[in-house]
Amino acid sequence: MLDWEKYDHLIWHPYSSLVSESPNLPVERAEGVYLYLSDGRVLIDAVSSWWVNIHGHAHPVLAEAIYKQALSLEHVIFAGFTHKPAVELAYKLINFTACDFTKVFYSDNGSTSVEIALKMAIQYWVNKGESRTKVIALEGAFHGDTFGAMSVSGRGLFTEAFDSFLWEVDYLPFPSHDQEEKCIAQFAQLLIQKPAAIIVEPLLQGASGMRVYSPKVLNTLFAMAKEAGVLCIADEVLTGFARTGKAFASHYITEKPDIMCLSKGLTGGTMAFGVTLANQKVVDVFEVSDVTKILYHGHSYTANPIACSVSLASLMLLQNETCQTQIENISRWQFVFAEKLRKEYPMLKRVDQIGTMVALELDEEEGYLSSIRGELYQFFLQHHILLRPLGNVVYFLPPYVMAKAEVDRVHQVILEMLESRGNSSKHID
Repeated sequence: MLDWEKYDHLIWHPYSSLVSESPNLPVERAEGVYLYLSDGRVLIDAVSSWWVNIHGHAHPVLAEAIYKQALSLEHVIFAGFTHKPAVELAYKLINFTACDFTKVFYSDNGSTSVEIALKMAIQYWVNKGESRTKVIALEGAFHGDTFGAMSVSGRGLFTEAFDSFLWEVDYLPFPSHDQEEKCIAQFAQLLIQKPAAIIVEPLLQGASGMRVYSPKVLNTLFAMAKEAGVLCIADEVLTGFARTGKAFASHYITEKPDIMCLSKGLTGGTMAFGVTLANQKVVDVFEVSDVTKILYHGHSYTANPIACSVSLASLMLLQNETCQTQIENISRWQFVFAEKLRKEYPMLKRVDQIGTMVALELDEEEGYLSSIRGELYQFFLQHHILLRPLGNVVYFLPPYVMAKAEVDRVHQVILEMLESRGNSSKHID
């Protein structure tokens, strides 16, 4: 039998140095909110394994859905063919998103769902016979690592090697409370140039530090865009499936997006899968007999039946009363914790909370490569908790099955970290 841990050096891990002195932690198995390592350690997965795992690890309902589907139809080409799991999932997603979408396009991850959204938006104008190619995004955005997704993401460490290959994008100031009016005013000026689309992570920016902004300003931006005929793209790869408290962050606003991107929690964290939904306004310009106006895009594993089936099972679990109660409970526990942080730890630069997510920014060196990131990561691992800081930002985004005792444990260790770094108000003279 292969000593698999010995050969981990053969793998190129994401966002990782090839000369890292820290070995990758070997996970033997996982269950619920726990990761079981081969050295006997047990960690609480407090980041839902990069935000994908919403129902806990090794959930029997999801495993059963995968098993049953694999026995009947594991995959089939989706050009010229269709199958029941894909049709049923499309029907349920259109109803669940409740944003008047009429078409679903399947892909295999969050970045590709964004690529498809951008291609839809740009070809929309080509099909209409208009030259509109400019896309507007928010400063600090992260929409993925493929080239289109990088183009509409904030420029920095992750993109600088490829900047000359990325198309020009206009960025609005991140609409924090003190920047809302500036953001809206700049958008009004950019609309004069007749852009093709605006793309946002609605209400919660992820990789830039789990930053929260208000539904009111997003609703205003979308209303302005719609009045100018500009397409609105909501990247809900992170925010979808109740992460912000409601089923989708777009449910906090009345102006609905024209296109929505989904992934991460879609399969409950079991398989790679992506979805791009479009409303009839977008669909109309493609729904013509002219073959030059077809959206020529596809993937080998488009609408994989196993991924569709497990997504249906995940949706069923999500809509279950038990899960909805847990989402409400976790959101309340996180709100109370955020209030405690704001009151008792005034040295923190920022505390944000929305739905099941809470984030705190330390008054330390900023940036993804900040030395504090590694220190914090190791501190939490020593306390048997997986929290993966974004530079000087610590965030907690649990699976919905996490019990109060486990949430309390994570909160307590975060407080211990703050005390150890002298961030409590009692240290202020």
